[in-house]
Amino acid sequence: MGDVVQYKLERMVDELEDLEKKGLFTRQEIRHIVRKRRDFEYRLKRPSPLKQDFIAYINYETQLDSLRKLRKKAIIRASKGTEKKWKKSVSDTASVIKILEIYKRAVTRFKGDIGLWFRYLEFCKERRHGRMKRALAEALRFHPNVPGLWIYAASWEFDHNLNVPAARALMQSGLRACPQSEDLWVEYLRMELTYLNKLKARKIALVKDQGVIGKVGGDDQKTWKDENEDLFVPLNDEKLAPANIDGKELNSDNELHVLQTHGSELFRAIYNEAIEATVSSMSLHKRFLEILDAADLLLHDEIKKEIMGKMHERFSREENYWDWLARMMVSKDGKMDNSGNAFLSQLKKAEEVYEEALSVVPSAKMFSLYARFWSNIIAPEEEESENLYFNGIPFDVMEFVPNLLRVYERACSSDCITEDLAKHYVSLHLKVGRLEEGRKLISKLCRAVPNSTCLSILRFTIEIKYAMSSSASISKDELQSMYDLLCGILTEGTISEAESLWLMGFKYLSIEKSYFDKLVQTFLAQLAAGGSVDSTGVISSTILDSVLQTSGTHHFRETYKRILALPHPSLATYKQCIEIESNFAYVGDAEALANVRNLFESALGFYGENIELWRNYYSFELKIGTSSEASAIFWRARKILKNEAELLVTCRT
Repeated sequence: MGDVVQYKLERMVDELEDLEKKGLFTRQEIRHIVRKRRDFEYRLKRPSPLKQDFIAYINYETQLDSLRKLRKKAIIRASKGTEKKWKKSVSDTASVIKILEIYKRAVTRFKGDIGLWFRYLEFCKERRHGRMKRALAEALRFHPNVPGLWIYAASWEFDHNLNVPAARALMQSGLRACPQSEDLWVEYLRMELTYLNKLKARKIALVKDQGVIGKVGGDDQKTWKDENEDLFVPLNDEKLAPANIDGKELNSDNELHVLQTHGSELFRAIYNEAIEATVSSMSLHKRFLEILDAADLLLHDEIKKEIMGKMHERFSREENYWDWLARMMVSKDGKMDNSGNAFLSQLKKAEEVYEEALSVVPSAKMFSLYARFWSNIIAPEEEESENLYFNGIPFDVMEFVPNLLRVYERACSSDCITEDLAKHYVSLHLKVGRLEEGRKLISKLCRAVPNSTCLSILRFTIEIKYAMSSSASISKDELQSMYDLLCGILTEGTISEAESLWLMGFKYLSIEKSYFDKLVQTFLAQLAAGGSVDSTGVISSTILDSVLQTSGTHHFRETYKRILALPHPSLATYKQCIEIESNFAYVGDAEALANVRNLFESALGFYGENIELWRNYYSFELKIGTSSEASAIFWRARKILKNEAELLVTCRT
C-alpha cells in the first residue's frame, strides 16, 4: 500500500514544482498539500474505503483549485503594465485531472451509487472536459434502467453538444431499455418538438432577412449569424433537414406548412407509442395535454380530441378523471367577460360533468370530490385558487351554497355519506347560521355513520351551543340531557379514541358537581372494565386538578388512590400526584410526607428503570428526610440502574 501511495505522490511533483515556481503556493503550503494528499490516499487504499472518504478528497481538491484560481487572478492583475505574461502550464490542468481521477476511482468502487454518478457527470459538464462522453457511456452501461440518466445524456447532446441525431439515438435507446418510463416519453416528445420549433424559427428568420443578408458584407452577415446562433442547430442527419422532411422537396411557399404538419404527425406517433408501451396513467395523458397546449401544431384541436377520447375510454370509472375534467371547465386558461357570464357558463358545464360522473361512478369519493369543488368556489383555498379563477366576479359566491347542500343531500339519500362528508355537511349549516337544522342533521348523521368519534364530538359541541343560545343559564333538565347524551356516546368506544370528548365533557359538566362526580364514576368504571390507564394520563390529570380545586384535599386523595389502584397506572398521573403531595409536605403536612413516599415506592414498582423518578425521590429525601434515608435511596438506585447510575452522582454532590 505504501509503495502505491508513494508512486501517486511522486507523479504530482511536476504540478507542485510549477505551483511554487509561479508563486501560487509557498514551500510550507506545498508541504501541507502533500501531507493532506498522503492522508487521503492512505484512506482510499484501505480494504473498505468509505464513500465519504472520496467525497472529502474531492471537496479538498476543489477548494484547493479555487484558491489557486484566485491567486492566479491576483498575480495577473498585479503584473498588468509589465511585459511578463502568464503562460499556461501543467498546474492549470492538473487539478481537474486529479479530481476526475478521484471521481473515476469512486464510481468504480461504488458502481451502484447513482447520486455519485450524477456528481461525476455534473463536474465533467461544468469543467467542459472531454471525458464527458466516456463518463456518460460508463454510467449508462452500469445503470441502463435509470430513465434520468438517459434524459441527462440526451439533454447534454442536444443543449451543449448540439448533436440532435445523437440525442435522438440516446432517447430511443432509453425507451427500449425503460419502455415503462413516463418521464422518458414526455422528454422525448419535448425534445423533438423543441427541435422542430428551432427549424421553424430558423426558416422564418431566413425568409425575413434573406434580402438583408444578401445586401450586407461578410462581417455584417457573420454578426447576424452570431446573434441568431440558437437557430443554426447542426443538421447532421440529412433526413432531418427542412428540405427533406417526409421525403418532400420544400420551397419557401410550403415548407412552414409541412413543418407544422410534421409536428402534428410526430406528436400523434409518440403519444400512441407511449400509451401502448406504458401502464397508461392519467398523469401521462395530462402531461401530453400540457405539451400539446404549449405547442403550435396545425392539428392541435384534432389531437386534443383524440387524447380526451382515449382518456374517457380508459378512466371513465375513476373518480379523479371526472374531477379533473370538471375543473378543466373553470381553469384559468379560459377567458372571462366583465359581467361574469362566461364564468357562470363554465360552472354550468362543470356541474354537468359532475352529474354525468355520478351516473357512471356513484361512489362516496365522487360525492366528496363534487362537494369539494363547490366548497372551493364558495371559500377557495390558496392552493385551489391558483387553478380556479373567480376573483372579481360581480355576484355573491354564497349563491352557490344551495348547490353544495344538494350534493350533500344526494350523498345521504344514496347511502354514500362518509364521516368527512357528514362533518362538512353539518359545518356548512353552522357557517350559514342554521344551528337548529344543524342540530337535527348531526343527530341523523350520527346514526348513519356509527362509531364516529369526530361526529360525536361535533354533536356534543352543537348541543352545548344550542343550550347556550336558548338561554343565559343551563337548566337541570338540559344538564341531565347533556349528561345522558355524553354517556351514551362515551360508552360506545374506548377511552383513548374519545379522549378529546372526555375532556370536553369534564370541562362542561364542572359547573355542576353532581354531574361531574357521575362522569368521574363512569370514567373509573370504564377503566376498571378494561380501559388502558396508561393512555389516559391527560384525562386523569384533568379530573385530579378539578377535584382538588372544587372538593378539597381529602376527596383529591380518594380519587387518585382509586385511579392508581387500577392496573398499570400512567407515569404522568404519578408525577402529578407526587408534585401536589410534595407541596403539602413542604409546608409541614405529615400525612402528605407519608403519601409522597408511598407514591414514589408505588411508581418505582412499575417504572423502576426511570432515572428521573429516582433522582426526584433522592432529591425529595435530601430536602425533607434524613441523610440515612437519602443514602438508602441512592444505593438502591445504583443497584438497579447500574451503568446509568452516574447521572445520580451529580445530584448527590
